[in-house]
Amino acid sequence: MRFEQMAVGMVAERARTVAVDDVLRYAEITGDFNPVHVDAVAAAKSRFGGQIAHGMLTAGYVSALLAMDLPGPGSIYLTQSIRFTRPVRLGDTVTARAEVVEVIEAKRRVRLATTCRNQHGETVLEGEATILMPEESE
Repeated sequence: MRFEQMAVGMVAERARTVAVDDVLRYAEITGDFNPVHVDAVAAAKSRFGGQIAHGMLTAGYVSALLAMDLPGPGSIYLTQSIRFTRPVRLGDTVTARAEVVEVIEAKRRVRLATTCRNQHGETVLEGEATILMPEESE
């Protein structure tokens, strides 16, 4: 999407169901083998009562949405604030949502409100991102 097309109120969403393999691959890639994510027995004894996905895996769904949908390919992720509000459990379907809240013409930047909700409509992540839009020749 071109910078000139960006407007306050634009929205995009994408959903993904969290699989056990997703969590295990994320642990392998990052080295985060916290038992609450990868050990069903230990996780069952935790405050969550079972395995949960890594928070940053959930945040990755926001990254994919921004990179592929709004604003899309060519955009550069500058900042992201994140607040995790509920655990994401294995098997949950997470819908990432981004809404343009500001277009900063002088710097070719776009500020977006970002959220993730589970299949029950409960917010599991909320935050804000700033994206740099490419020049036309990029």
